[in-house]
Amino acid sequence: MSEGSDMEKAIKETSILEEYNINWTQKLGAGISGPVRVCVKKSTQERFALKILLDRPKARNEDAPVKLCDFGFAKIDQGDLMTPQFTPYYVAPQSCDLWSLGVIIYVMLCGYPPFYSKHHSRTIPKDMRRKIMTGSFEFPEEEWSQISEMAKDVVRKLLKVKPEERLTIEGVLDHPWLNSTEALDNVLPSAQLMMDKAVVAGIQQAHAEQLANMRIQDLKVSLKPLHSVNNPILRKRKLLGTKPKDGVYIHDRENGAEDSNVALEKLRDVIAQCILPQAGENEDEKLNEVVQEAWKYNRECKLLRDTLQSFSWNGRGFTDKVDRLKLAEIVKQVIEEQTTSHESQ
Repeated sequence: MSEGSDMEKAIKETSILEEYNINWTQKLGAGISGPVRVCVKKSTQERFALKILLDRPKARNEDAPVKLCDFGFAKIDQGDLMTPQFTPYYVAPQSCDLWSLGVIIYVMLCGYPPFYSKHHSRTIPKDMRRKIMTGSFEFPEEEWSQISEMAKDVVRKLLKVKPEERLTIEGVLDHPWLNSTEALDNVLPSAQLMMDKAVVAGIQQAHAEQLANMRIQDLKVSLKPLHSVNNPILRKRKLLGTKPKDGVYIHDRENGAEDSNVALEKLRDVIAQCILPQAGENEDEKLNEVVQEAWKYNRECKLLRDTLQSFSWNGRGFTDKVDRLKLAEIVKQVIEEQTTSHESQ
């Protein structure tokens, strides 16, 4: 467990602001890179903005340990990661850890992110998406004129859209900027921004508002009663007479009238085929076909079940010759019985 605080709070609450120069940022950048290298070696994808903790008692010291935290979305990369998980300001077009490191160093140097949008929404706006996908960012003169070309070089090489062109973690740790022994005296604009309490309060408020917009609250899940749900799968199960694993048939009352009309129509097709079959078709095959349909929609009818059994029905066809007029008469009784039953419900 870490006893420290987040990077922004640690910087704001300590005198690092007074000593916040390029050299300290180099040290912090190297400190972040170490844990990232461990993740990369273990093929772990954070898939989220790298969150950083500083050891508060040692925060004034350049050797303060830097720790990564919040691995809620971390996954071992086995080549099957397909679900996007990200915070828009830090999201990468491809592999995310080193890209996020580039974004963090950019923010540490100037105080604002390289990719942003004037139009905030729950999803990434089109203009922000375009900037990320094309790697379009700038080094505004007002804040970046004091920052060395070596520092800018690290950012440029980390924020490459194509992963194969992006700086590797070993390349980051071997970069001259992180290995420079000369400390520059210039003060970073990010520190000046954080020293202004009003500015810090405004940044925190804006950040909180954007996080609220970025993260959609979990929706409460409520299940409708089976008798009132209009679900095509459940409706089809009932029509096909399929018995669920729990042994209970589904009765969809909302669509009951429609289903009963279909069932009666299938019974009438049987009568029509028995009395007046259409010319040019195999009468036996057609009769088997319409009886199958009628049985599919009327499995709960005992009279129909008993009738089919008496006519040697095997579920797919009649095994013996059928008295069609007699069958039509009994099916007519089934229709009357079913109609009376539905009217009484």
